[in-house]
Amino acid sequence: MKNRYIENFEKAQIQNKQVPSFKAGDTIKLGIRIVEGDKSRIQNFEGICISIRGNGVDRTFTIRKIGANNIGVEKTFPLYSESLESIEVLRIGRVRRAKLFYLRDRKGKAARIKEDRS
Repeated sequence: MKNRYIENFEKAQIQNKQVPSFKAGDTIKLGIRIVEGDKSRIQNFEGICISIRGNGVDRTFTIRKIGANNIGVEKTFPLYSESLESIEVLRIGRVRRAKLFYLRDRKGKAARIKEDRS
């Protein structure tokens, strides 16, 4: 049971941001605003969404990609973060799980996810 003032504040924060609908298994490209001193730039991060959790303003999602030397990199982002400049869904994956943590143990072709062509 939340306080009504907190609920109104959270609704106001959610209304300002347009977020595409995506689920676990989708390949997503994020534009992340990085501030270094007085300068800021946008850095892209592209990977597979392995989990979505929470609701409302507290909603977060985890993106996994394979970086240099075949090392897996996972980052968790709040969905309504100010540092997220853009969210773009590149591929829609066909999966049967809500959390794809099993991808952490897989490498190469075994870590692929089929694309949903419908």
